[in-house]
Amino acid sequence: MSTDVITIVAIVIVIWIAVFRELVKSLKEKNERKIITLMSAGSLSTLILIISLFKISNSKKYV
Repeated sequence: MSTDVITIVAIVIVIWIAVFRELVKSLKEKNERKIITLMSAGSLSTLILIISLFKISNSKKYV
């Protein structure tokens, strides 16, 4: 696995941990804009990770 993919995986994990931490806060402490931003960043980074993994798996098939 390349260093780029490992970096993307680490970023994805950190973002989703931040999402879960924000979601477990009490109703008064929750920041809806922060949750929406983190969810969007988490979804986008997960999509980038999936695309990267597919590219790696496809390139290894034809080698």
